[in-house]
This record gives sequence, C-alpha cells and structure tokens, in this order.
Amino acid sequence: MHPGPAPAGGPAPAALLAAFAAALADETRAAICMTLLEGRAWTAGELARITSVAPSTISGHLTRLLDAGICVTERQGRHSYVRIADGATARLLDELASYAIPDRDAAHAVPVVAAPDPLARARTCYDHFAGRLGMAVTDAMERRGLLRTEDVFELTEAGRAWCDEAGISLAGEGRRRLASSCLDWTERRRHLGGLAGARLCARAKDEGWVVRPAGGGRALEVTGSGERAFADLLGLTPESWS
Repeated sequence: MHPGPAPAGGPAPAALLAAFAAALADETRAAICMTLLEGRAWTAGELARITSVAPSTISGHLTRLLDAGICVTERQGRHSYVRIADGATARLLDELASYAIPDRDAAHAVPVVAAPDPLARARTCYDHFAGRLGMAVTDAMERRGLLRTEDVFELTEAGRAWCDEAGISLAGEGRRRLASSCLDWTERRRHLGGLAGARLCARAKDEGWVVRPAGGGRALEVTGSGERAFADLLGLTPESWS
C-alpha cells in the first residue's frame, strides 16, 4: 500500500501510482470501497448482492483491489471476509470520496445481515465478548486510549494499568498475546480478543455481570450489576449493546 523507493529494475513510482488509481477507476470497485468504508467486513457473495453484479464478476473486481493492497481478506471459521487493508488506506479512500462527493455526509451505509437477538446483542466468541457488547467494549477502550486498534490490536500502557485497577489479571497463559483482534460475524468489525479479552469476560462471568439466558448457548444477558460495572469501568450504558 505504501511502497518505498522502487528498486532498480522495478516499477517506477509513476507506474505504481497509475496502477493504484486504475484499481479504483471502476464504478463497481468504487462501490465496494464505499461499502467497506463503513468499517465492516463482507463476504464476496454479500458484496456481489450489494453492488448488483454476478459472483463471477465480483471475484475479478476483488482481485484487483487485493492486488493493489487496498483490501485484504480475513478468514473466520468457514467464511472469508473482505475489508479495507488498514487505517491509512481507509483514510485515503475517505478523503478521495469526500473530495469527489462534496455533500457526502458519511460513508456509504449498508445494513448488516440480520442475526437473531440476543446473539447479536451479546455473546461469547470462544472465551471473550462478541456482538454489540464486544464492540462497545472495544470501542470504549480505544476512545479512552487503553487499546490501539489500527492494524494489530495492542494494549497501551494505560490499558495495562486499567486492567490492573479493574482486577483483570494479565499473568500467565504462556505466549498468548495480551490483545488480539477477532472479526465479529454479526457486526463485521474487529473486537477485542487475546488474554485481556478473555480475562475481562471471565471476570464478568465470575462477578455475575453477565449470565447465560435460560436454554444455554453462547448468548449473554447483562445483569443490573453488569450495567453498573460497565458504566464504572468504561462509561458504557445499556444502549451501547441494545
């Protein structure tokens, strides 16, 4: 996406710029980028439906965007999702869109594929929070400077201190990363995983901040004490995950 000087015998800078511009110089590929600017990831089939082109056609367009470094794919279970490569690329696309569409109010919004509540509201993803609750926690930690989310998720020094003050132990677990990202299949954005995500979820269960609804499964319900705890720890309100 951001190559350095061209090596001897390699493509000239002008050729690299032209190739990057050519990848965007198509209405369908532009529509894909506008959709992805919302911050969510989508499958190729979903992008085909959104842009009203055949699945065989969308494949070629995605290949152009992937080869240009504008998009990347991310595997989650049996599915492969497409997203903007990184924050710098997203900002560049957003600036281009704002320049080309002066009265544009926001990124092109596309409704997320419906998921049954309460799974979409709050659930576990392996051993950490997912759904709207997981995204609310992730976003709040980023806003407060506790978590860096661009490219690789990483706890800041303030984030480590916050975990200690919140009674979330980061000791043990061998070589597991303190923070990692996990693509949320309902929100289509990355939420907090890793040791910090797992220990926060475990603390919430132990303290009764979240409980399993009758019938079991991965869905979670935030209790009254959980609402107070999430408000105290991260300034969240029930509207954050409702």
